[in-house]
Amino acid sequence: MDRFQLGHAGTAQWQEAIDICLAQMDLTKPANLGFIYLTDKLAEYVYDILSHLKHRTHVQHWVGTTGVGVCCTGQEYFNVPAMVMMLGHFPDNAFSVFSAPNETVVEGSNEFIDTHQTWLASKQPLFAVVHGDPRNQKIIHQITQLSERMGEGFLVGGLTSSRRHYFQIADNIVEGNLSGVMFDSNVTVSTRLSQGCAAIGTRHQITEASYNVLIKLDDRPALDVFNEDIGAELASDLNKVAGHIFAALPVQGSDTGDYLVRNLVGIDKENKLLAIGELVNTGESILFTRRDAQTARDDLIKMLGNIKKSLTTTPKGGLYYSCLGRGASLFGENSEELKIIQAELGDIPIVGFFANGEISHQRLYGYTGVLTLFL
Repeated sequence: MDRFQLGHAGTAQWQEAIDICLAQMDLTKPANLGFIYLTDKLAEYVYDILSHLKHRTHVQHWVGTTGVGVCCTGQEYFNVPAMVMMLGHFPDNAFSVFSAPNETVVEGSNEFIDTHQTWLASKQPLFAVVHGDPRNQKIIHQITQLSERMGEGFLVGGLTSSRRHYFQIADNIVEGNLSGVMFDSNVTVSTRLSQGCAAIGTRHQITEASYNVLIKLDDRPALDVFNEDIGAELASDLNKVAGHIFAALPVQGSDTGDYLVRNLVGIDKENKLLAIGELVNTGESILFTRRDAQTARDDLIKMLGNIKKSLTTTPKGGLYYSCLGRGASLFGENSEELKIIQAELGDIPIVGFFANGEISHQRLYGYTGVLTLFL
């Protein structure tokens, strides 16, 4: 594979944005798959944009979605009309674009199996780039099922973020479920995840819970344990914890200490209860985390150093999916998050968006950054 082609533009006219993006590319070079991300301020034109791109580039396979923010090498676009795109050339028949036509990707007899079963059986794909609809309550189940259908395949991606339209692109315009592109073993990637929160206190065992409500931790009232972990200053005014302190569920079997960050959604001082944005069970582990700009920056740089050390060749291009809670609000204005990546890795062509949740392996994360490099 040759180095991928990158284009980006921030302008209110979608035709002009396409012209600017394509002017940054050499369309004489071979390409058979495009990645495209649009801010939601251009989402209403997505049908015209996709049709126009297929005609102008002669590339028929495109995947992507919409976001409140999109990003590319060294550049972030938030709350403005913008698009980023990347063209790559992959070995023939090394990928398969898909979209789920109904609520399940792999269960039962459905269009997904009918369309992709032969390719899946012959290729045994190990990796996929996926986009999901955050309005779909079964999206986590779809992510797990797709990974299992791929033989525990590794997924990366994110959930669409938008204030209106939740369009995804998978050769056509779709929404509501899971879509993306699967790759066979001829496509080599390296992928890493960076957490945006730092653990505080110690890991606790959930000794009593009901649905998403923590009743007891380590056989003590959940709120008492929580208050001890966050410290006296915050415990004296629990209104200050919103957007600052989160629950974290350790990922079983992770050798890197990964955890799934979930929001605190309710505090009952009288009964000393704590509700979080995830169903929990007695016997599981939990800890609390703090959203901290310096820690997020340090972890991102550490992740970039690790992925850089693993490289044996120069990447052709990459994808980066970051949380809406990161970007300018966590790293600062002037595209700081993407500039950190550029400073550490150089001018590798990278595109992506700011998601409603980030996908890595079989799991849906929050407040993370997921980087994938094509080698």
